[in-house]
Formats: sequence, C-alpha cells, structure tokens
Amino acid sequence: MNDISPVSAPVRGLRKSRVGVVVSNKMDKTIVIVVERRVKDPVYKKYVKQTRKFMAHDANNECEIGDRVRITETRPLSKHKTWRLVQVLEKRK
Repeated sequence: MNDISPVSAPVRGLRKSRVGVVVSNKMDKTIVIVVERRVKDPVYKKYVKQTRKFMAHDANNECEIGDRVRITETRPLSKHKTWRLVQVLEKRK
C-alpha cells in the first residue's frame, strides 16, 4: 500500500497584494491604481516616496476615483492588466 498523499489544490496565498488609490475608472471593467511606498535613500538616509501605477480588473465597475482598494496578482487578462480587484477598503468621501 502506498503512503503517498494525493496532490492538493494550489495555494493562493503566494500571490502579491497591494493597497492603493484609484486614479482612473474611465475604461470598461478596468481601473488604474496608484500605489505609493516610502523607501530610504541609500546615500542621504531620507525617506522618498515612490509611486507606481497598476491596471486592475474591476468586474462589476464598482470603484470610483479616490477609493482605497486592495488588488492581487492574477493571470494576464490583457497586455497591461495582470491584477484584479479584491476589495474596496474605503469609499471616497
């Protein structure tokens, strides 16, 4: 009798996740998110803001400009879209 366990489903916890602010929702089912992070400058030892834009899939068109959202990596959905919306953390006031 073999003591080999069956192959389990892949774990989804290995995907990257980011939190950012929606800056554009003009496309259908696509939003643009700006993620800002603070990095210490190696020479001057000061913290500098670095921003990066991500395009994410918003299946229900629920996001508005200014919302804080969480996105996660997914398979490529188009040329630039490899992220998807997980949840809206905070709606714009």
